[in-house]
Amino acid sequence: MENIDFVLSKGLDETDRQIISILQQDGRAPFAQIAERLQVSAGMVRVRYNRLVEMGALRVVGITNPVRMGYQTMALIGIKVEANRLMEIADEVAALDEVIYLIIVSGAYDIIAEIVCKDQNHMLQFLSERLYKIEGVRESESFMHLKIVKEIYF
Repeated sequence: MENIDFVLSKGLDETDRQIISILQQDGRAPFAQIAERLQVSAGMVRVRYNRLVEMGALRVVGITNPVRMGYQTMALIGIKVEANRLMEIADEVAALDEVIYLIIVSGAYDIIAEIVCKDQNHMLQFLSERLYKIEGVRESESFMHLKIVKEIYF
């Protein structure tokens, strides 16, 4: 097998991108089916798949639908924190069960968190009893999800 550092330095080729694209549509697609679509051997797809996973370019996971799992309220929350504790606070916020995505950003906020809650009461409880109790959280602004128009996993 090729050296992973060499492969990473070259980047992904078109076959790699097509394998990834097919798996984005159906993460359980059999190698034989992918091979047939790409007109290559199943062995080649298996080797490419394993290499993509090993180099960290691909990870196949199950994606849940929060609404079907009983979470009716989703929001993005912009959070301003004490600058000298940014990483510590980010770790504390990320550890909260309702937080499904968290990034440190530049701009008006220091942290953006995406949360899922059962309902608005749960969100209120999350904000007042959990988020605002973290030492160093100065303020936040919530942006309720009204409708997801596009959702992809790149």
